[in-house]
Amino acid sequence: MKYYLIVGEASGDLHASHLMQSLKEIDREADFRFFGGDLMMAVGGTCVRHYRELAYMGFVPVLLHLPTILGNMRMCKRDIRDWQPDCVILVDYPGFNLKIAKYVKSRTSIPVYYYISPKIWAWKEYRIKNIKRDVDELFSILPFEVDFFEGKHHYPIHYVGNPTADEVREFKESGVRRQESGGGSQESGDGSQEPVIALLAGSRKQEIKDNLPTMLETVKHYEKTYRIVVAGAPGIEPDYYRTFMAGSQTEIVFGKTYELLAQSHAALVTSGTATLEACLFRVPQVVCYKLPLPKIASYVRKRLIKVKYVSLVNLIADREVVTEVLDENYTVDFIRQELRKILDGPDRQTMLDGYAEVDRRLGHQKAPDETARMIYQLLNK
Repeated sequence: MKYYLIVGEASGDLHASHLMQSLKEIDREADFRFFGGDLMMAVGGTCVRHYRELAYMGFVPVLLHLPTILGNMRMCKRDIRDWQPDCVILVDYPGFNLKIAKYVKSRTSIPVYYYISPKIWAWKEYRIKNIKRDVDELFSILPFEVDFFEGKHHYPIHYVGNPTADEVREFKESGVRRQESGGGSQESGDGSQEPVIALLAGSRKQEIKDNLPTMLETVKHYEKTYRIVVAGAPGIEPDYYRTFMAGSQTEIVFGKTYELLAQSHAALVTSGTATLEACLFRVPQVVCYKLPLPKIASYVRKRLIKVKYVSLVNLIADREVVTEVLDENYTVDFIRQELRKILDGPDRQTMLDGYAEVDRRLGHQKAPDETARMIYQLLNK
């Protein structure tokens, strides 16, 4: 079978590479062509464009690079038409991918499959019309999306499990396990017995700039009794972090987020996949996300964003398991107060009980394996 995949960022490259590997295991004739990245290239196939040539975020960068974006889109459409794959697999990245889906559906008979559905439950819900019209099958990695798509919009989808849950479980099974002890303190990588507070301040420079200084100020009080360790994001140079960490006793590690979480007693985390990772490692957390111009941002968020929560943990549980510090509450004193509750207060065990519920809701299917199996079956009907 010939599979054409399209991703637009690093996380898509990761998830698509796992899906490709799963497809190879059940289809020995699998042939891949893709807009992707290094991880997909390592699996095999032909990379038409690297996602670095696609990944423009924000209104101004998109406007400045509009000719390049439109050129890439035209090339992608032409390449799909010329190669005639057995299916097109879109991975997240809805701004680009939904336009490709529209073209493929209207101009060809090639089936369109969407892996990791667009988060239209948060905003741009109007895109459901495009999905219903242009996407043959949608594969979701978040269990609450089933009710949104099927219950609210009467569009059947497949929940296939969660890749982050897969990756954390595989990490634990590989022999690196968190050792529970009385206060949660455990031996860290350098032999230290001090308990660890982890800081996960986001994956983009703007997020780090907005959140890390407040996080560092919040935990300064604990530097004598805890190791404070920042999880460095891929692609962000160490010197960028050092501009915020000067004068503190904080450490930083790169490429070892799971190792860090496996030995952490608590964490301050920006919204995103990191909140789910902390949950799956059973690390109590405070979710801190600073928005520019908080009063205006709060007003806009309440009117445009369609969900009650920003963290995946709370969205999956459908209730407040972790405290989310946003808008006008985003102060050092308030975050420190919430951190204190989960370091040694009664809220710690309550949060851990909530984590168990989230883990149960995620289930134990392996998302890439389940998706590959379904796609292969659909193509062989």
